[in-house]
Amino acid sequence: MRLTIRANLAMRILMQAAVNAPGVIRAADVARACNASVNHVSQVVSRLALAGYLHTQRGRGGGILLAQAPGEVRVGAVLRLIEAEVPLAECMSLEDNTCPLTAACRLRGALCRALDAFYAALDEVSLEHLVAGNADLAGLLADDRPAPGGQRVPPGGARPA
Repeated sequence: MRLTIRANLAMRILMQAAVNAPGVIRAADVARACNASVNHVSQVVSRLALAGYLHTQRGRGGGILLAQAPGEVRVGAVLRLIEAEVPLAECMSLEDNTCPLTAACRLRGALCRALDAFYAALDEVSLEHLVAGNADLAGLLADDRPAPGGQRVPPGGARPA
C-alpha cells in the first residue's frame, strides 16, 4: 500500500501548522518546506479546512492555522478523509469496477480487513504524537518569518503577541 501525494501533503501541512501553533503559516511556506506546488497545497488545505482540521484567514497577515488541538487530530481520520476517493483495489470501487472475478473472489474481503487494521492502527496516533518534543521536525518546519515587531519565531515556538 502506498499513500497518495495528497495524503502525504495533508499530514505535512498539519504537522507544520502544529509546529507553528498558535501562529499562522502561509501556503507558500508550506509548499517550500514540503517540496510541493502552492496550488497543490491550497487544494489540500481547502479540504482540511472544510473538514474542520484547519482555519484559513485571508488578507495581509492571513494564512493557515490549526482548528483543533494536536491531540484531537487522529492520523487515521485524516488519511480516511483524503484517501476516501481512492480505492485500494479496483474491486473496491463502485463506479470503476470491471473485474470479472468480483462475484467469486475472496481477495476483496481480505483487503478490506487489512485496510481496516491499517486505519485502526493510525487512529491510535495523534498529530501531537508526531510533533510534541520533536525538535528536529520543529527545526525543519518552524516559520522563521519576522513576527510583528521584528522578532523571529523560535523553532516550535509561538509568535510573540
